[in-house]
Amino acid sequence: MSDFLIYFTEPWAIRALIASSLVGIMCGTIGCFIVLRNMSLIGDALAHAILPGVFIAFLILGYSTIGFFLGSVIAGIIAAIIITWIQHKVKTKNDAAIGIVFTAMFSVGVMGISWLNKEEGVHLDLQDFLFGNVLSISNQDLALTALFTAYSIISIILFYRYLFITTFQPTIAQTMGISVKTVHYFLMLLLSFAVVSALSTVGVILVVAMLITPAATALLLSDKLKRVVIISAFLGLCAAVLGFVGSVVFDTTPGPAMAVTATLFYFIAVFFAPKKGLIAKGIRQRQQRIKIEREDIIRFANKFNDQQLPLLHQFKEYLGFSTNKLNAHMNHLVNEGFVILKDTGVDLTLKGEEEAQKLVRAHRLWESYQVNTMGLKEGQIHDEADRLEHHLTKEILDEVDEQLGFPTEDPHGSPIPKKERIPLHSILKLKPKSRAKISDKQVNDKIESELWELGILPNSRFLLDKIDKDFVLIKINNKSIKIPAALARKINVKTS
Repeated sequence: MSDFLIYFTEPWAIRALIASSLVGIMCGTIGCFIVLRNMSLIGDALAHAILPGVFIAFLILGYSTIGFFLGSVIAGIIAAIIITWIQHKVKTKNDAAIGIVFTAMFSVGVMGISWLNKEEGVHLDLQDFLFGNVLSISNQDLALTALFTAYSIISIILFYRYLFITTFQPTIAQTMGISVKTVHYFLMLLLSFAVVSALSTVGVILVVAMLITPAATALLLSDKLKRVVIISAFLGLCAAVLGFVGSVVFDTTPGPAMAVTATLFYFIAVFFAPKKGLIAKGIRQRQQRIKIEREDIIRFANKFNDQQLPLLHQFKEYLGFSTNKLNAHMNHLVNEGFVILKDTGVDLTLKGEEEAQKLVRAHRLWESYQVNTMGLKEGQIHDEADRLEHHLTKEILDEVDEQLGFPTEDPHGSPIPKKERIPLHSILKLKPKSRAKISDKQVNDKIESELWELGILPNSRFLLDKIDKDFVLIKINNKSIKIPAALARKINVKTS
């Protein structure tokens, strides 16, 4: 362990670590806009296209760090201009234009460097340019990398609004007088700086990994651009530092180790990202499936009346549930106050009936929409409506209802339940044993009057003790008050 720590006290190791960190931050920051603009291939193209600049800079200035930087930047800018010109002026597909330019320039650079190496006393290691050699970074390299990093970050902060609007709304940007083309070329300049800075750390082959992978990972973790940029820069920093440390531990090449580390971060996010990760998606899909199964139970129970209640075995036969699954769903629905288990069968509470009517309304409205708007026949509409009734939001249903002219019957002649004006938070929507407060604002004066008659004052805190078929029982100051279920569904409450 002591030998390992001593290793990082060497000046060349410190320079390599600082340079890697700066490149990780710069590539992560710029990479966000590259990914969002679908310019990943352009980043790869510029990385390959800088080799002719290295070759020509050596011919003019000899082995000069500043010369290599200048030559690479100029070559990158020229490549960006040629690619953009072909995309706009020539009838060639965008990806084809990129492929043509970067392969040609990369080939010229390889040929030039190979030719130079044949000359006596001249040696440019092509492998260092292709895969990077962070351990050979000089103080001059480090200073230029720091300068480019600072310039890039300051530019993104100053011109963030222009980059944002031209990335997401280029048409609106033009109407505001913002030159989309100028912003595009400016981003190409920053991209060239990033590519050149990464030349000595990860090389032209792997620079696209540092540009694209941290940004793609950050986009899995957040939807807000400012946050994405910060996360991407942090991930780029971590990939560079941990990749470099890993290369020391496992005695391997630093550049590829950084790229592999960035890729590991990406796959961790693929599985564990809070919203977009595969595990989170799997949990949401499972929750949605459970919700649909419980709604199917409520809909099936709604088909029966008080004289003939459905028995548990009928749910199993109709819905195809196992005994354990049905019992688990029934226990949840009882605890939530949707159903009551009786000796004669399963009965819906008013809360359950209200939920069933929402599903029936969604089903029949969508059947009407399919016939009246989509031109489908009556025999073609049931299965689709049966599937979508669980996914249609209140806003979509209200829009469909208005578009159809508020129909009263579906294509089969069955009545479509009307939407009633009930509060967003009512007593009937609470879970049994939950606490809340009577709101001082009710949907109408009649509700306030009925509450007054029951001795319930505004802002009274209560415990919802029980939800039954026709009533709910609440407790206020240890006093039990029975409220008719039809009234409870209209009483507005505050849950916090």
